Amino acid sequence: MESETLNKTTTITGAEAVIRCLIDEGVSTFFGYPGGAIMPVYDALYDYQDKIEHILVRHEQGAIHAAEGYARVSDKPGVCMATSGPGATNLITGLADAIADSTPLVCITGQVASSLLGTDAFQETDVIGISTPVTKWNCIVTKAEDIPAALAKAFYIAQSGRPGPVLVDITKDAQFGKMKYEYKKCEALKHYNPTPVLPLEQLKQAAKLINEAQAPYILAGQGILLSGAQNELVAFAEKAGIPVASTLLGLSAFPCDHPLYAGFLGMHGNYAPNLLTNKCDVLIAIGMRFDDRVTGKVDQYAKQATVIHIDIDASELNKIVDTKLPIQADAKEALSALTGLVNKNEHSEWFNRFKAFDQQEKEKVTDKVLFPTEGQLKMAEVVHRLSELTKGEAIIVTDVGQHQMVASRYYRFKKSKSNVTSGGLGTMGFALPAAFGAKLAQPAREVIAIIGDGGFQMTLQELGTIFQYKIPVKIVILNNNFLGMVRQWQQLFFEKRYSFTEMCNPDFVAIAKGYKIEGEKVEQREDLSASLKRLLAAQEAYLLEVVVETEENVFPMVPAGASIDEIRLE
Repeated sequence: MESETLNKTTTITGAEAVIRCLIDEGVSTFFGYPGGAIMPVYDALYDYQDKIEHILVRHEQGAIHAAEGYARVSDKPGVCMATSGPGATNLITGLADAIADSTPLVCITGQVASSLLGTDAFQETDVIGISTPVTKWNCIVTKAEDIPAALAKAFYIAQSGRPGPVLVDITKDAQFGKMKYEYKKCEALKHYNPTPVLPLEQLKQAAKLINEAQAPYILAGQGILLSGAQNELVAFAEKAGIPVASTLLGLSAFPCDHPLYAGFLGMHGNYAPNLLTNKCDVLIAIGMRFDDRVTGKVDQYAKQATVIHIDIDASELNKIVDTKLPIQADAKEALSALTGLVNKNEHSEWFNRFKAFDQQEKEKVTDKVLFPTEGQLKMAEVVHRLSELTKGEAIIVTDVGQHQMVASRYYRFKKSKSNVTSGGLGTMGFALPAAFGAKLAQPAREVIAIIGDGGFQMTLQELGTIFQYKIPVKIVILNNNFLGMVRQWQQLFFEKRYSFTEMCNPDFVAIAKGYKIEGEKVEQREDLSASLKRLLAAQEAYLLEVVVETEENVFPMVPAGASIDEIRLE
């Protein structure tokens, strides 16, 4: 059908309406896996393959993680599709991941015919009941004529306010039913106010506190990226002369090479930004939620500081940390207004305190892991060399574990929306599908998945998707033959009782070649640079397995349940 007819009122099936709705919402690529209850939609898709690209994954979890990767580096929600029963339940981990990390997704699932609901029919599950705790909104559609309005609402809710995943479950009879098609984008909903009115009086109070501060400190979260406030953050920090530290998901919101960048927060973050949280006098938290990995022991966190917390989600304000000035606002709007209200300032003496602690970390940790001269390769030197070769401009997609923390610490992000990882849920298996999703969203940028040997094996079947669609994503496996992060905890806190964390791994390069993906294995330090250059020079997908130190630990580290003052360098 010609594209100019897509918005005209026409009698079509509900299944075809689903595809038309996606096109009318500007969806160009989505991910999915067909099955009986969603088959009518896939049949309708057959006639629209020149209008919208569908990526056939190898597992529904791959579909939703790919959609997450797509959303995280673009200005669009990720879209995925699955059938009923196990197809729908295989999306649940990804939904939980997306709700934790505020990732906008629209998930469409097929459902058994409405006459069979509640009868325990073949592949029937209560997907609405199961997904309610892990979605921003969900609904079931049982009539064809209700499909456009449901999907319009889904797209609006997923992207507005604090983003998140939504799910629309469509019964098979609704897909077969006939309807008059007309699509109207949703632009408002009764009793739903996703963007709060900018509270200027509160911002004036915040500016007064900031102007009077001697040791102010900015904590930048993912809300900066979600609101597109990267430039506003830089302008605000530069005018007020305030050091900026980043949460895990906030990485790349503020350039790592900026002179005011203080480092990475959290359990395995940098020494100075963690310690000095408990020394600042005004703490300005923007678009972050005071996750336990950032705060450590909450009753000892930033007790000396006047806390200003800016977040678009009112439920996050005063949820974890007592806040002197909670401000519900969009980060971009708030920072733009604050920049006009604060005085031009600099806090060189305060910033020098960061530099002193940075030097301690450099001597005790950083130099040893970035520039070793003997022993096995270390994860940090691999990431550091990769950062140098890509000039900090690649999109880095990490899985979960030691390699994730090392990549977050040592890749020097210089472009925004460059860090894609599973933060709140910590989902192993996330990286490989998220990486090809990100590459499809940003084909002009280098996308590199950095994955541990454990996490890679959770979704390695998605090499088949990369092969089928010839997606030129680069894969680096940091192989220590352990579930490294669990092993580190077992070493430090469980008397080296390595209970079921050692991995007997397959030949990863041979597996990649089985999918017609070139690869190589490197074990020697002198071979590292050349192998990384071959990885980056490849025009197609490429897998590099790097054998790293077996029992390497990641430091600094704040032990679980400890205060951030108890951060350890060794």
